[in-house]
Amino acid sequence: MVSAIEDPNPEVAGQGHARLRTSGIAVDVGLCAEEAAHDHAGHFLRVREKRPFVILKLAVSADDKIAATDRKPVAITGEAAKARAHLLRSHSDAILVGIGTVLADDPLLTCRLPGLEAQSPVRVVLDRALRIPGTSKLVHSARTHPLWVMTSDMSDAPAAMKLGAAGTQIIRVATAKSPPPGLDLKAALSALSERGITRLMVEGGAKVASSFIACGYVDEVWLLRGPDAIGADGVAALDGQPLSVITQSPRWSVRATESLDKDTLTIYRRA
Repeated sequence: MVSAIEDPNPEVAGQGHARLRTSGIAVDVGLCAEEAAHDHAGHFLRVREKRPFVILKLAVSADDKIAATDRKPVAITGEAAKARAHLLRSHSDAILVGIGTVLADDPLLTCRLPGLEAQSPVRVVLDRALRIPGTSKLVHSARTHPLWVMTSDMSDAPAAMKLGAAGTQIIRVATAKSPPPGLDLKAALSALSERGITRLMVEGGAKVASSFIACGYVDEVWLLRGPDAIGADGVAALDGQPLSVITQSPRWSVRATESLDKDTLTIYRRA
């Protein structure tokens, strides 16, 4: 029978793990446990809570705005920060935005880093009433890059058929039982989990970001901050909430910081 005992020498046992001796062979147990738990957090959450690991990415100005008045285009961060965001896309199973972002920006939501185009995530749009235009970049590229539109049980059936014919997958989920009106985020995350999504990147806009924060479904925040201010009439990063609910809250701790030319990246982890 093989026996194992803990090594009594504290110098050979690192923090967070133990050293055992089995038949005279030293075996370290628990090495890099924290890193492994973080890397596999999406799998654990999918099994235990029926939802993916959620990363909220926000690109904000020096005064915590994400867009100018009436969502007029404005450069908030530079090329290095944009490249970092695209790298995050390539590491995600899916990227999610609200219909407001689609209507305002007509995004493509793919990874456009050279050599990583094939690593583009599934594109997911929260669209309760199926307002996504058939002429949008997302719909036009649905046959080459998967597009899932999450909508309510009551949305227009002919519109769903047209989107389906264009290559879009329509996913119907329950609507929220309490205001404001919208899709039930728990149901939406469960539906994504059932389809194999373990790592979800949420990228916009202010209402969607605020809803995810308010419901407690964000596990990590990637805050990219530019050096310039937009002004008091700009669009706040979180609809109805100050950004301090993340940056100055004991519920969040800083996991890492990084300089990206003139911009900064701060990663917050939920405590």
